Amino acid sequence: MDFIKKYNLEKIDKKLLEEALTHSSYSNEHKNCENYERLEYLGDAVLELIISEYFYKNSDYKEGIMTKKRASFVCEQALAHYAKDMGYIPLIKVGHGQEDNVNDTIIADVFESILGAIYLTYGFEFAKKYIYKIIVPYIEKDFIFFDDYKSLLQELVQTDKKSLEYVLVNEYGEAHNKTFEVEVKIDNIIYGRGSGKSKKEAEQHAAFDAYKKSAK
Repeated sequence: MDFIKKYNLEKIDKKLLEEALTHSSYSNEHKNCENYERLEYLGDAVLELIISEYFYKNSDYKEGIMTKKRASFVCEQALAHYAKDMGYIPLIKVGHGQEDNVNDTIIADVFESILGAIYLTYGFEFAKKYIYKIIVPYIEKDFIFFDDYKSLLQELVQTDKKSLEYVLVNEYGEAHNKTFEVEVKIDNIIYGRGSGKSKKEAEQHAAFDAYKKSAK
């Protein structure tokens, strides 16, 4: 458990940590074994408070934008990404029928349940420092976790009743290895550009570029 030493968690409650890593499919097969669901519930609330406070103190975004920003860094894809980076996956206990399906939902839940165990052992300020070390670098890079920034941008534009259009401006490369470049326009003004190996990917990157500018 390399993350134990890396994040100074040597004194974490071992029973809570064991519980945080145990899926219900495993606890159903073993007597006197608790699963992570209660800890995940607690960790979810602690995480939301920490990231909400971060955006409140470190930005001047309006309430709606803070909500969207927070969602993009505590969504299932994001939490699973953090957990994979930290090496949680081999430690998760699942039942026999679940062994080939340790999906992102389970992995994300475990990230929150471990946070719940950390909070109960060390308290809020320690939990906040732990989360800041893991998540804030991604926030500072504006890292993309959502796979559907087009929908986010659409919601943002609809709020202001503006028009939205994606325009293919260039494509190059061999037929089997093309690159597409797309511009996204809001009320006929170019707000973002993106490229990708498909039109869909290029549109998503353009939407992300525009979303960042529109959300400021």
